[in-house]
Amino acid sequence: MELRQLEYFVEVAACQNFTRAAENLLVAQPAISKAIQKLEQELFVTLIDRSSKQITLTPEGEVFLQHAKGILQKVEEAQTEMHEMRGLEKGEIRIGLPSMFGSYYFPSIIKDFKRKHSALQISVVEEGTLQVQKLVERGEIDLGVIVIDHPPEHLDYIPLLDEEMVVCVPLEHPFAKRNRVSYHDLVQEPLILFKEGYFQRQLVLETSKITGVTPNVSFSANQLSLIKSFVGEGLGVTLFLRLAVASDPKLVPISLDPPVFLSLAVAWNKNRYLSLASQAFLAFLKQRKE
Repeated sequence: MELRQLEYFVEVAACQNFTRAAENLLVAQPAISKAIQKLEQELFVTLIDRSSKQITLTPEGEVFLQHAKGILQKVEEAQTEMHEMRGLEKGEIRIGLPSMFGSYYFPSIIKDFKRKHSALQISVVEEGTLQVQKLVERGEIDLGVIVIDHPPEHLDYIPLLDEEMVVCVPLEHPFAKRNRVSYHDLVQEPLILFKEGYFQRQLVLETSKITGVTPNVSFSANQLSLIKSFVGEGLGVTLFLRLAVASDPKLVPISLDPPVFLSLAVAWNKNRYLSLASQAFLAFLKQRKE
C-alpha cells in the first residue's frame, strides 16, 4: 500500500468522480483508476461502486476512507514537525479571538511575542467564543480564546482572566444612573448584539427563556466598533466585557443583577498535533502569567 494510492482514493471519494479527481491532482485519469484498482486487490474488497455515472463508496469504502484520511493526516503532521525542528525558523499560529477580547487584551501579548519570535506568523480569526471553540475542536485553528464554564474533555487550556459582562448604555439613557440592571429590564430594551456564535448573544437568549420575555433585538453585527457606535447614538443597549468599555467616555457600563463573570482561556485540542510555533506561544503565555 502506497501513500499515493491513499491520496487518490480520498480525492476520488471527495469528488465522487474520477475525472474531477484527476484534474485536481494533475494526474492522468487512467493512473488514478489503476492505483485504486490495485488498492482494492491488496485489500481484497471493493471500495468504490462504479455502477452509476456518479460513483459512490461501498460500505467497506466508507470505513477505509476514515483510515486513509487518518493516515494522511498523521503523515502531514510528521512532515510538519520534522520541518519545524530546524529551530522555529518558520511557522504559523492560527488563533481564534472574540472581538472584545482580541481588541483590548491580546494586542500587547502578540506584540511582546513577536519581539521574541519575529519569524513566526500569527493568523487571527475573529469569531465569538462559541464558534471559536468549534473551530478548535475541528482543527481549523490551532488555538482559541473560549469561555471555560464546562470545557469538553478533549480540550486543554491556559486560564487568562475572569471578566465581568456588563450592560452598556449611552450617557443619557435612564439605566446610566443605576448600579445594576435586572435581566427582565434588559431584554425589554432595544438590543444591539453580535451575531450567532458569541457568548453575549447566547446569554440574552437564555435570559429570555428564564424571564419569558422575547428579547427585542434591533441590530445584529460582528464589528465591535459598529455596535459601540450604535449604542453611543442611542439606538439600543448591548452587553460587553467591562474591559471593552472601561475607557470609553460615551458609554456607561452597568453590572447585571445578578452579575455575570466569564472565565476566559486559551484552548487547544489535545487530541490533535500542535505545531512547535503554537507550543512556543503557549509557553510564552505560561511564562507571562508567572
